[in-house]
Amino acid sequence: MNAPVDPGTRTSARRFRRSPYRTLVVVIVLVILAIVRYVREDDAVPTPAEPLAEGMHGVVRVVDGDTIIVGSDSVVRLIGVDTPETVKPDHPVEPFGPEATKFTRQFLAGGTARLEFDRERVDRFGRFLAYVWVGDRMLNEELLRAGLARWEPNFHYSAAKKAIFREAQEQARDEGLGLWSDDAKKGQEKASLDGDPATRHARVEAAGLCEFAILTA
Repeated sequence: MNAPVDPGTRTSARRFRRSPYRTLVVVIVLVILAIVRYVREDDAVPTPAEPLAEGMHGVVRVVDGDTIIVGSDSVVRLIGVDTPETVKPDHPVEPFGPEATKFTRQFLAGGTARLEFDRERVDRFGRFLAYVWVGDRMLNEELLRAGLARWEPNFHYSAAKKAIFREAQEQARDEGLGLWSDDAKKGQEKASLDGDPATRHARVEAAGLCEFAILTA
């Protein structure tokens, strides 16, 4: 006849068997917390080396259509507009990108500009966000009216400015300027075909290639 098992011994055994699972849960929680902390640190907005005040500033250089450098090498990104890429690493020059850059250079040819800020002064890359004025003309708006930029509505800035930008883009679209021209539409259609997997595969077979690199947007 088997000797009776002490209830306390059974409880201890159950706790022993469960402990590996508890350890696993603790490890998973710690990993999740570490990931969350890393993501938060990665998303933190960099602090510019020097503060930048509203008002007049000397223009040091035009980087591209929507980015300039002023004063002591402060990088300024135009609020609410996005021009085609020309200097992005590992990215092709986009249609009307050079025209947008040329437009911005000509607009700022006088060498000075007035900066106006909104609710968000710095973006996630540490660039100052501003409306750039020369006299009574705003570069952000003029790029849209020339059809050389697209309006960005999904950011935190003045509702009044958003209304101005929307109207400016609609005017350029109605007049078929720049990005809204027939040439631009043809380029977009070609890019759409180039991005189609079936089309890319057919081109590779026609060239007699065995492998091909996936085209990036």
